Amino acid sequence: MAVPTLLVLDAPGQEPGPRLGRLTGRATVLHTDGPGLAARLPTADVLLVWDPTSDAVRAAWPGAGPRPRWVHTASTGVDRVLCPELVASGTVVTNARGIFEEPVAEYVAALVLAMAKDLPRTLELQGRRQWRHREGLRVAGSKAAVVGAGPVGRAVATTLRALGVTVAVTGSRARPGVHGPEQLRRLLTRADWVICAAPLTESTRGMFDAGAFGLMQPSARFINVGRGELVVGSDLVAAVSKRWIAGAALDVFDREPLGPDSPLWDVPGLIVSPHMSGDTVGRLDRLGEQFVDLYELWAAGRPLRNVVDKKRGYVPLHD
Repeated sequence: MAVPTLLVLDAPGQEPGPRLGRLTGRATVLHTDGPGLAARLPTADVLLVWDPTSDAVRAAWPGAGPRPRWVHTASTGVDRVLCPELVASGTVVTNARGIFEEPVAEYVAALVLAMAKDLPRTLELQGRRQWRHREGLRVAGSKAAVVGAGPVGRAVATTLRALGVTVAVTGSRARPGVHGPEQLRRLLTRADWVICAAPLTESTRGMFDAGAFGLMQPSARFINVGRGELVVGSDLVAAVSKRWIAGAALDVFDREPLGPDSPLWDVPGLIVSPHMSGDTVGRLDRLGEQFVDLYELWAAGRPLRNVVDKKRGYVPLHD
């Protein structure tokens, strides 16, 4: 029996790459960058997308020749991988569910606490050696609307509840413990914290626009750890600048890295971070171990975990 060919789409400048020592003799491992993917794709049985920021898969997949039977992306979101031809194919797609949820939830909690206690201003005043007493907000007893009922959204909800926050979660459909999308407008009007953790799909793209921000309370704060394209950037800038809402924090953007000329850098009350909410020390090792575990299931002909519903664009809740 031929040894399967595993093609790794490397992340430029990222070291170390995936540790695949356990697959020695069980896979022929080839590496490629984005420009070289199209030529190598027909030779692969399995594609490991180690660079989750690359759009190379979407560009290369429609080409001629055979395609891998399985694609795994080292990320939670799959919007940079899926294209109509891949969705229509018989190729199985899996993601890195289970790696990033708790770190993202911790990051959201840190942002909530930082904004409630005005920590950015405290650090700014410390740098100026200025003593200026202020009053912070109580987090316990406040209300949050978490938009996105997947693993990240659920982890965020659990962590915020531990801080005493009353949390309502909305998803693509209503189910026990989750509000349907028809309830979102109502929840936005009541929330002190609005946390976006939704996947990027055609129905969620641009969902946070001037209309959504206009529903929020002037005291509300918005946090996005989902995808940059979920937010209309110019509408957010207007909402924060004009004090329609009290502040915001963005960890994801429609174009990354965020260019130095972006107006987002200069918006008072807006915290900008470089897509780091889920990135913790040791994550690359965990991502590599997860993939090898999945490969062993695949090689044994056993059902894979974290299988993406390609039409929906995420792993269904029951998986």
